Amino acid sequence: MSQSPSVLAVNGSLRADSYTRTALKYALEAAKQAGAETSLLDLREYDLPVYNPDIDDQGDGAEVKQIMRDADAIALGTPVYHGSYSGALKNFHDYCGWDEYEDTTVGLLATAGGGSYGSTLDHLRITVRGVHGWVLPHQVGIRSASSKLVDDPDAIDGRAFTEDALEDRTRKLGRMLTEYAFIDPDVTSPRTAVND
Repeated sequence: MSQSPSVLAVNGSLRADSYTRTALKYALEAAKQAGAETSLLDLREYDLPVYNPDIDDQGDGAEVKQIMRDADAIALGTPVYHGSYSGALKNFHDYCGWDEYEDTTVGLLATAGGGSYGSTLDHLRITVRGVHGWVLPHQVGIRSASSKLVDDPDAIDGRAFTEDALEDRTRKLGRMLTEYAFIDPDVTSPRTAVND
């Protein structure tokens, strides 16, 4: 790869002690090890009033949209709230559109307090496709996050995974964001060719 891709992770949790942020940091570390330049957009650090399309230049909206446009690949991370993604991430998502997502590689990650995250990832996939983002087939869901990411002062963000397979899956997301950052979403295959 002649150019290092830039991989951005967006933390859709406003909790100071966020499991989502921790998991995203594992993905970003793997992306960095794979050759990417990485950064974390933590929504707690930005002023994003509830999106109103009738008001120009709300809060830090222009800044976060530029950060998104500058990224080659994006990981969207969210806690599971009521079977879907967080209001903070939804509000952020409302600020962004085709200019931020079109033909951009996007990876998805959800952390659940209980056992269900499938609908959350489905909702994210649908909304990203709605603004023409290219969503990786590989995604990460973490059930019972408080028991899967436990305190460890020597680990990333002060937490370690309790299951190697789940850590590997999370790191794989970062590697895939790096590998597919420059993919042309208009992929063709011999299987799709039509014989005249």
